[in-house]
Amino acid sequence: MKTLTIEDLFTSKEHSLRLELLTPDCALQRVIESPTVSSPGLVLAGYRERAPRGRIQILGETEVGFLRSLPEDRMRDSIEGFLALDMPAVFITKGQEVPEELLAIACLRGVPVFRTPMKTGDFYRRIQPYLEEEFAPTTTLHGSLADVYGVGLLFVGRSGIGKSECVLDLVERGHRLVADDLVHVSRRGADVLIGKGHELQRHHMEIRGIGIIDIPALFGIRSIRQQKRLEVVVQLEEWSDTAYYDRTGLQTDEVEILGVKLPKVTVPLNPGKNITVISEVVAMAHLLKYAGINTAQAFNRGLQAAMRPVKEYLEEDYE
Repeated sequence: MKTLTIEDLFTSKEHSLRLELLTPDCALQRVIESPTVSSPGLVLAGYRERAPRGRIQILGETEVGFLRSLPEDRMRDSIEGFLALDMPAVFITKGQEVPEELLAIACLRGVPVFRTPMKTGDFYRRIQPYLEEEFAPTTTLHGSLADVYGVGLLFVGRSGIGKSECVLDLVERGHRLVADDLVHVSRRGADVLIGKGHELQRHHMEIRGIGIIDIPALFGIRSIRQQKRLEVVVQLEEWSDTAYYDRTGLQTDEVEILGVKLPKVTVPLNPGKNITVISEVVAMAHLLKYAGINTAQAFNRGLQAAMRPVKEYLEEDYE
């Protein structure tokens, strides 16, 4: 995971968060160590026993109003105790006037102070996803990611097996390309994996015999999307007479990516097999399971129910 500094945050989010730097003499190389942002709360009142350290701190109207209500000596003590939490930066919301004492002590401690006209709640909702994405565990996978009926299918297999050709056929049938060949995956929360393409390679595909093609230029802007949740891994491999392939769907294979388990479907390839239609069926079967309908299990239950009278007859046959 790369190191994220306040300078990185300010450079990338200055305009969207409408940030104004109030302490231009403070260095912005302070490292952000946590994706969580906090408000000081009782810290300003002097209770610092359980105060989190190293987090970005946000001062809203309540916190600034409390500081202004204090006598000058108590305000200074409150600010000094607050800034002793070793935070990377302080953000003042709602465009409030900042007490000069806060700016002076922040400069002495080298803590940058920013101001934004955004409301406190809106600022939380805008900065938190950015930090979570920057701190999210990530990995890079060799494969092709497509959105098929709203299901993120990650096609994997050896180089040259036909992953790109399969996704190209899906795009021609109205589905959408997310990334080809190189898929950047990040984990959001405990069990959500988000995949997207490389910034330079995104939405281009290499088709052997043709070369590099531009998918949105050929098929239109509706043929792509910027990112998609990974939901099913489709393993493409050559047909083998000695390998075992599940024919009922009662057995569920899984693959683990960044600590998250995803269902895996292995599709053996042989001449004449329509892998595109099979991929669409994989996506639709996943949607059915998500809705609580498992076709293989329902068929198995019906088969067992039909066989029960025969089983009971045989058990009672004493001849």
